[in-house]
Amino acid sequence: MLYDRHIKARLLELLHDFRIVYLAGPRQAGKSTLVKEIAHEQGLAYYTLDDAALLASAQSDPHGLLASLPPPVVLDEFQQAPQLVNAIKMVSDAADGRKGLFLLTGSSDIFRSAQVQEALPGHMARIELYPLAQTERLAVRHNAVDLLCSGVFEMTSFQAMDRKRLAEMLIAGGYPEAISKQPRSRSAWFSSYIEGRLLKDFEVMHHAKGDYHTKLYALIRNLAGMTGNLIRYANIANDLSQDDKTVKKYIEILELMFIVRLLPSYVRNRAKRAVVGMPKLHFLDTGLACHLLGLKKPEPLYVAQFFGGLVETMVVCELLKHAAWAEEEVAFHHFRDRDKNEVDLVMEQGDGRVIGIEVKASMSVRTEDFSGLASFAEYAGNQFQQGVLLYSGDKILPFRINNTVFHALPISLLWTASSSAQENPGA
Repeated sequence: MLYDRHIKARLLELLHDFRIVYLAGPRQAGKSTLVKEIAHEQGLAYYTLDDAALLASAQSDPHGLLASLPPPVVLDEFQQAPQLVNAIKMVSDAADGRKGLFLLTGSSDIFRSAQVQEALPGHMARIELYPLAQTERLAVRHNAVDLLCSGVFEMTSFQAMDRKRLAEMLIAGGYPEAISKQPRSRSAWFSSYIEGRLLKDFEVMHHAKGDYHTKLYALIRNLAGMTGNLIRYANIANDLSQDDKTVKKYIEILELMFIVRLLPSYVRNRAKRAVVGMPKLHFLDTGLACHLLGLKKPEPLYVAQFFGGLVETMVVCELLKHAAWAEEEVAFHHFRDRDKNEVDLVMEQGDGRVIGIEVKASMSVRTEDFSGLASFAEYAGNQFQQGVLLYSGDKILPFRINNTVFHALPISLLWTASSSAQENPGA
């Protein structure tokens, strides 16, 4: 089944404004399908570096290869041939102001490298495509990031989400090829993905040596159980009887491969964020996490110890996906103060204003559930815009604490357009 990817309009906008656009995201998220569609519509030639002959040519003679592939051109799975970066820069430098020369895709984020970034200053825009958002599965034009930033919530009812329904969504995940399969077939797909994509790509792209396979598989299963939690590298290393430096390096690589995402701790001083507080880890697909945990049916999942963390991860990932095509530009953090008051997710807008988001896998909510948000509001001070608690009930409810109004919002609001948005889908 083909899905309308909401990021497409943003991608076309970037192609119009930049010489090079890099579409990054995990394997099987739908990057190739999307860029083939764009190539057909926009008249770009399409090539994939999964083609062994093309890859060999790119690695041995990058300048010669690009001379034979005049732009505009799509180069899929570009991360396999970083040798092409300098050759692309030369073509871009000589382009005399032309835009949309190269549309690159990659399942490893090589452009986080400072060396690679310096090679293409001002030439390139980067954007991420994750597995399907719920809005894409349901064909709903709605952006939850923009809604939360607006702070305007219509006092209406939404779909309540019981634990069974939430568990079904967690198990399905968002990979386009996996979600439509029957449970046993989906399990086989995830097994194939781990063996044929995750582990092999790890070796090919990051030159892993020695007995990395056993260590990596043990690590990703451990991390699946930690999704939605703070991570301490030394504790993980002790649990797995591995070296903590190796564990840290492997997690960094898994983040570059879009298997996990680390959220830094929020502090008001931006310069200290990289060194203050522990990061929080999220698997970027709950279906893959559930498979690694052996949770393949709803009933065992919604009573498992991992359920709350997986629901939090689902919410975080949905907002990460929406951020790619939102009007508002936001950064994601988590919050924990010295007294261990916590907020699951902090969305920071470009002007520094912040929105605190708590997630609760329950259909009821109490005033006490806002204690972390209240502490965060006090800490953030003038930068605090609002705080919301996403729960599995069906109503939008205001709560006033210390003269600050917070809102309990249904989780289903993340993928449910308001009546006004449905009447004006271009809004």
